[in-house]
Amino acid sequence: MDTIWQLFQSGGVVMYPLLGLSIYSVAIILERSLFWFRISRQQDKVTKQLLNLYRDDPLAANTMLKRHLNLPIGRIFLVALSLERSTPQKFKLALESAAQAEIPILKRFSNSLDTVIGVAPLLGLLGTVLGLITSLSSLKLGDIESSQAAGVTGGIGEALISTAAGLIVAIATLFFASIFRGLYLQQIAQIQEIGGQLELLHLDRHEQPETYNALT
Repeated sequence: MDTIWQLFQSGGVVMYPLLGLSIYSVAIILERSLFWFRISRQQDKVTKQLLNLYRDDPLAANTMLKRHLNLPIGRIFLVALSLERSTPQKFKLALESAAQAEIPILKRFSNSLDTVIGVAPLLGLLGTVLGLITSLSSLKLGDIESSQAAGVTGGIGEALISTAAGLIVAIATLFFASIFRGLYLQQIAQIQEIGGQLELLHLDRHEQPETYNALT
């Protein structure tokens, strides 16, 4: 622990904003990890139930979705299924508008992670510059051999530590940001897939209402 604290102090003043960025990044990563874990654990089961129920009993599908409003898919499809006597065009528009409304929730904090990825290396670079300035300021022209070696090595150490810290924060954040971006794209693809299947089922109900009324 003492060694870590000594390294932190050796990195110079930029280590404090880097520490703040790292804490901010970890908080976002934890929130997003819990968000996507909850979705991945429940969503597949919900979508299978939805398609089976809507095919046979739309009212039961509507009731089931109301129990899963914590899922983006539940909120999106409930908007469309709640429409009374909707045409296929209205049903499709309802799905699209509800999906658009969920995009900010699915992409929440993505800009914040991108900011950390961009700022952390720049702070590390700033620490490098400050460390080199410290090193050069300890040198005396005409008396280089007798200059304080501790000041030179300390400044170089500050430059290297701050650069490494900035890169570590940026790389770790980039790793998780890439995972979340992939989960977002996967979620959008699944919404489009299930939405397309619901549109086909709704179109069949709209074109052959007497058949479905006989079944229900």
